[in-house]
Amino acid sequence: MTLISFVVPAFKVQGYLRECLDSILDQPFDDVEVIGIDDASPDDSGEILVEYAERDPRVHPVRLAENVGLGPARNIGLDRATGEYVWFVDGDDWLVPGCLPHVADRLRATRPDVLIVDHVRAHWNNVGTRSAMRDVFPEPPGEATFRLRERPETLRLLHTAWNRLVRRDFLVGQGLRFAPGWYEDVSFSYPVLLAAERIGVLNRVCLNYRQRRTGAITRTRGDRHFEVFAQWHRVFRLMDQWGPAVVDGLRPAVFERMIWHYLTVLGNGQRIAPELRPPFFAQIHADYVRFLPPEGYPVPPGLEGVKHRLVATGRWRVFTALRAAHQAGERARRSARRAKRRVLPVARRNARRARDAALREYYRAELHRPLDPTLAVYAAYWYRGYSCNPAAIYTAARRLAPQVRGVWIVRRDRVAGLPPGVEYVVAGTPDYYRVLARARWLVNNVNFPDFVRKRPGAVHVQTHHGTPVKVMGLDQQRYPVGAMGMNFANLLRRVDRWDYSVSSNSFSTQMWERAYPADYTTLEVGYPRNDRLALATDEECRQARAGLGIGPDEYVVLYAPTHREHLPGWRPPFDPDRLRDVLGPSGRLLMRSHYFHDRERQLRGVSDGAVLDVSGYDRVEDLYLAADVLVTDYSSAMFDYGVLDRPIVVYAPDWDAYRVSRGVYFDLLAEPPGAVAVDFPGLLDLFRSGAVRGTAAEQARQRFRARFCALDDGHAAERVVRRVFLDEPA
Repeated sequence: MTLISFVVPAFKVQGYLRECLDSILDQPFDDVEVIGIDDASPDDSGEILVEYAERDPRVHPVRLAENVGLGPARNIGLDRATGEYVWFVDGDDWLVPGCLPHVADRLRATRPDVLIVDHVRAHWNNVGTRSAMRDVFPEPPGEATFRLRERPETLRLLHTAWNRLVRRDFLVGQGLRFAPGWYEDVSFSYPVLLAAERIGVLNRVCLNYRQRRTGAITRTRGDRHFEVFAQWHRVFRLMDQWGPAVVDGLRPAVFERMIWHYLTVLGNGQRIAPELRPPFFAQIHADYVRFLPPEGYPVPPGLEGVKHRLVATGRWRVFTALRAAHQAGERARRSARRAKRRVLPVARRNARRARDAALREYYRAELHRPLDPTLAVYAAYWYRGYSCNPAAIYTAARRLAPQVRGVWIVRRDRVAGLPPGVEYVVAGTPDYYRVLARARWLVNNVNFPDFVRKRPGAVHVQTHHGTPVKVMGLDQQRYPVGAMGMNFANLLRRVDRWDYSVSSNSFSTQMWERAYPADYTTLEVGYPRNDRLALATDEECRQARAGLGIGPDEYVVLYAPTHREHLPGWRPPFDPDRLRDVLGPSGRLLMRSHYFHDRERQLRGVSDGAVLDVSGYDRVEDLYLAADVLVTDYSSAMFDYGVLDRPIVVYAPDWDAYRVSRGVYFDLLAEPPGAVAVDFPGLLDLFRSGAVRGTAAEQARQRFRARFCALDDGHAAERVVRRVFLDEPA
């Protein structure tokens, strides 16, 4: 028999589900199974479960025809579980590495009905807060098991399903299942503790409880929070059915937890809207009167005790006044702390700062003028010029929405590189501030500066500029070396301006939702910049080669490594002359640095005549069309080049160091787009042996293309234009 069955319901968790599954399957303990329940999720959660099942026989996906909710989905997983113990883990949470052997040892040593494990709240800003475990059990209980009446303080631990493993036969024998509706954990977790003969506590953090910035029930306002009352009513009905033999002496402690929970829900302004607060309080009072134990209960001390007494007497107005006074005091204390930390502004400013201040005032004044209903502003790579997804969208908009006037923002040193007829403004000029203030549409593949304000009626389109291998956004908080200098609070303020996020594939959608949590709409349409690659003809490829001075019979290899933010000045161990020799007399090597190095044109190690340095070539698509093979490391270039269905080589000499320090979203060496080399001699051998075009490399490329390039059919830009500018349905 399998020791642990994980039941993982999945509904709108595509950005987090991979991390959850990996945290289970990559543990140094494999006597597990995962029952993944696709609760008719409208995103790709179901596809992710199927993908994992295809490569790991321990994963068993279940696809539901209609959405049933978290509780019934868990029941379906319980019915299919075969393990001795069941662990209900939500699809957006994840296990702590290395925890399962300790959990398994405790289960096998003590055979509890319930084993409670510790957890931390993992907030979106990378702050972790501990649970109540140390407060409830100042002295760890050790390995001894107990009944609830022996340690009633156990009720004060968080009443969730995911912080406890439950013996499956015990659940089946007691007939304990999840009820439908919100707060379904209440009517499951408390009865489990009440009925258990053997409760164990493992004083080890085993689970990260993700506190999402958006999308969580605890951050959703509405009247469904009233469903908490029905869940608690189920608990008291069960206690009445079981009678004194089971619940003797425990009713007061359970009652106190009920009132505490009600007040917690009421006190959360993100759950209960102001107009719903009076009826919610009235229901708390009704339940207080209905379920109050004859012998009373332990009223908490201090302010919490005052709240309980006001609930007992139904004094809503006094309760509201008390809450308002408490909040006013908190605001005053925060204001005092801010004033103490405030740094006096600099008395004198230089001429440049004065000019910038005047331009910002001009910008603020322009914000009061009406939006220009025909103006779209485009930018790419921090105003480095006309390129990438914004350029493709601009071109499509000129054709499909000629009523929209497109204006580009570019640096002064990049004006000469603009195509003829492209209207532009120079960054930092009054015209720049004017168009930013008045544009109806703002399209960029990075974020606009922090000073830019999101106006009502304005539409911000974030196109991104690559499919992510390395971690991005909030996920970088776990890799501080690669996130040096980042201000994540400012990042989120910029993300909150997005109306649309353009995604090239399902994988990118999942990662963007996780890295940039906000209320934008995802346009999973392919990458507009790849339209040209998808529709390229043989003649266009010949023209691209001719423009670079490359003959039709030359064998062209493009080497394009990525930038390493955590290693300034890093250069890969790469000898172009030796590779050129292996390529033979018809070989030609193109080398292109990352755009972050656009003022360091000459690549170190490039000798005269050996290769062509194309770092300054603005249109990277021409380089893709000209190349027969792409050699890269962790660059998003591989996803774009994959559209051409030509050989790709991953040259990853620092893979282990890179994924530890910078962080990656998937194992590139296990799921590569072609042949792989981890050192330079290995790279030379790939070309020397012909493995670059071998069967294994071909099969890897086809799998890679199916996963990442399926949407790049040449019409991605058109799909964006029709949705964003013409307001046509997706």
